[in-house]
Amino acid sequence: MGKPAAFRPTKPDVAVFVSGVTSMGLEILAGRIIAPQFGSSIYTWGSIITVFLAALSLGYWQGGKKAATASNRRMSWLLLGTAGYVAIVIYASDQLLLSASAIPLPARYASLPAVLLLFGPPTYLLGFISPYAAELSQKDGTGEASGHVYALGTIGSIVGAGATTYVLVPALGIDAIGLLFGFILVGTAFALTLPRLSPKPASASVAIALLLVVAAGLGPVAFDHRGDVVYQTQTAYQELEVIDDGDVRTLYLDGARHSAMDLEDPDRHVFEYTRYFHLPMLMVDDPDEVENVLFIGGGGYTGPKDFERKYDVDVDVAELDPEVTRTAKEYFRLEESENLTAHTEDGRIFLQETDKKYDVIVLDAYQKDQVPIHLTQVEFMELAESHLDEDGVLLANVIAAPSGSGSAFYRAQYKTIDEAFASTYSFRTSSWDSVQNIEIAATKAETNFTEADLETRNDQRDLGIDLRSEVDAYMDAPNTDDVPLLTEEHAPVGDLQASTVGQEYVIEQTGDDETQPEPASIAVGPELPAHARPIPGLESIPS
Repeated sequence: MGKPAAFRPTKPDVAVFVSGVTSMGLEILAGRIIAPQFGSSIYTWGSIITVFLAALSLGYWQGGKKAATASNRRMSWLLLGTAGYVAIVIYASDQLLLSASAIPLPARYASLPAVLLLFGPPTYLLGFISPYAAELSQKDGTGEASGHVYALGTIGSIVGAGATTYVLVPALGIDAIGLLFGFILVGTAFALTLPRLSPKPASASVAIALLLVVAAGLGPVAFDHRGDVVYQTQTAYQELEVIDDGDVRTLYLDGARHSAMDLEDPDRHVFEYTRYFHLPMLMVDDPDEVENVLFIGGGGYTGPKDFERKYDVDVDVAELDPEVTRTAKEYFRLEESENLTAHTEDGRIFLQETDKKYDVIVLDAYQKDQVPIHLTQVEFMELAESHLDEDGVLLANVIAAPSGSGSAFYRAQYKTIDEAFASTYSFRTSSWDSVQNIEIAATKAETNFTEADLETRNDQRDLGIDLRSEVDAYMDAPNTDDVPLLTEEHAPVGDLQASTVGQEYVIEQTGDDETQPEPASIAVGPELPAHARPIPGLESIPS
């Protein structure tokens, strides 16, 4: 054991450690900043990892070429430059994302320019620190110096990844985390100049610190036409926003509309697709015998609240994100009771751990650009089937196009569900020829319902909701020969969804004279349709 003084970190050691913390912290944070515009698919994370590694490598290379001129003061300027760019990211990230998204690229590459613009420069600057620190190291020999720097940088990266993931993101907003990283960089830069306080670095440190405060205080510059932001937070899983537009309150998850409630008439279905959740009540033998219903995915809890209100049933909800449930209670009038219970748990794990049988299971955990892959696979569908009573029904809310470009994920999901269930049906929720909510219903027993059968049951059953228009949206079974069965070993959901990412997403709203499609979140290349179109000859689904 050496003397304690032998383990005292030098200034270059501190710089390397901080660069590791901030580079990996920014990489984790990049996912939260990019996701609302581009989703968090494998392509988005591939872009983030690629840009960060490329920028760091370029910084290492250039830093190595200039290492002979390395000094603590030069490292101080690099850290201040990085902090200054972080201030730009805090203030202008939304506008920079919109500008980058205007570049016409195929959907899978669309996030690359945005990641490069936002995070390429600061990561490049941080790449200089390691070779500079190795040059300034007091270790004997190149091997020992480089190994020492690699170890410190990696430890810093571990701390940055762990702290950002498990502490900062759940506790703070994006702006606050960026501000914290900026202050850490400024503080380290200032410390590198001590004990001799040089006027220029000191003044620059103060200026950058003020710039960070101003950027965070003003908030991101953006033009949001969705309405008034009632509540916004970063959860451990996603960005969550509650936005009021007139009398309609909407829950946005990672920038995508998820649930909505009419503040004047909370029982009204704002989105048409939530009415389709009642289709299983036409497929069971006797709706009066339905006792237990499970929703996988809560959102604004529109479906669970509606089932509890309309039927004499017990409703369980498996919602992974506790902040979503808390938000539903505070802003969407959710009240748990002896008949409605929210479980903070992943839907697949919930089913694996329960012995309870259900009459209806509603799978409502998908988003347009983000799908939990483990809930798409045939093994999960078989698990759900095993937890249904003999005449039980599964209904999956899938977001894709019903045919043509953008339909691959829907057709693969239909094929997978059909593999696990005796009979499978699908219903479109819009007449637009675009990405939309498609409801796939599957029965445990062999049923072979025709559209006429369901129309008759709708007329005969008093469900408290007329499903005539929903039954009219009955679709023939799709062609699934060219899409894979989704399994634990092979579930290429990202590839199947690639053609939907750049398409406009239509959510029909009740009471609309004409529903307009939600614009695509990103620009798309020539292989994708730029605009949704109504299907010729198919009338709009009535409210």
